Amino acid sequence: MIRKLDLNKGGYRGERIKIERIVRRILVSAISQGWQVDSVSTSNAISLHALSRGGEIASAPRVYISAGIHGDEPAGPCALAELLEEERLPREFGYWVCPCLNPTGFGLSTRENADGVDLNREYHAPSSDEVRSHIAWLENQPPFDVAFCLHEDWESNGFYLYELNLGVEESLAQGMIDAVSKVCPVDLAPEIEGRAAVGGIIRPNPDPLTRPQWPEAFYLIQHKTRRSYTLEAPSDFPLPVRVAAIKAAMIAALAMLRR
Repeated sequence: MIRKLDLNKGGYRGERIKIERIVRRILVSAISQGWQVDSVSTSNAISLHALSRGGEIASAPRVYISAGIHGDEPAGPCALAELLEEERLPREFGYWVCPCLNPTGFGLSTRENADGVDLNREYHAPSSDEVRSHIAWLENQPPFDVAFCLHEDWESNGFYLYELNLGVEESLAQGMIDAVSKVCPVDLAPEIEGRAAVGGIIRPNPDPLTRPQWPEAFYLIQHKTRRSYTLEAPSDFPLPVRVAAIKAAMIAALAMLRR
């Protein structure tokens, strides 16, 4: 049985990564597989990379994936590196990927960037260079059929996810939860992060007026997609378990999209 490490006391106290090495792995894999790599420059000399690859089938889904918006959540970028290295992203789909949105936060192992800003609360009225640059890049991309934001929660007792779905698209949530349950505990609490949850799934109100500080997922659902998932791995479990959980969720979701 997989057990919590009980390391996280008042914040994330788990494994740290060298984000530059993880991003390098991602870029090497992407370039070798024919992806386009863009450098999204910011005014304070932070470089955010963005990857894209057109699908082999023009009518196939357009998929957006982001990771690393919080510098104390290493599982997302690590999972993305393994998904690319193992070529687990179906080639018929189109992809737009941001592998690390907060590189300075990883150097400090903090949720916030080096200026103390939580980037995942910046997408309504951005002040940070990172989010402004990210939004500028997003504005030049096509609409997505689905978006995935890869996260962790240092307080969680198991994996869970947020689903924002405007009601016209098939839900991928239960399939992801079922896949994750085979490799990682799922948080089955009726309330998670102050919101009602059912079987590890939270479905927040998508009304933008309910959230004066928008996370990335809220920007995406308002401007780029009608279906968005935020995956939350439990940070007090070993890093390989969290990486496996995110990979299992992503592989399951992409398999459902292929049907």
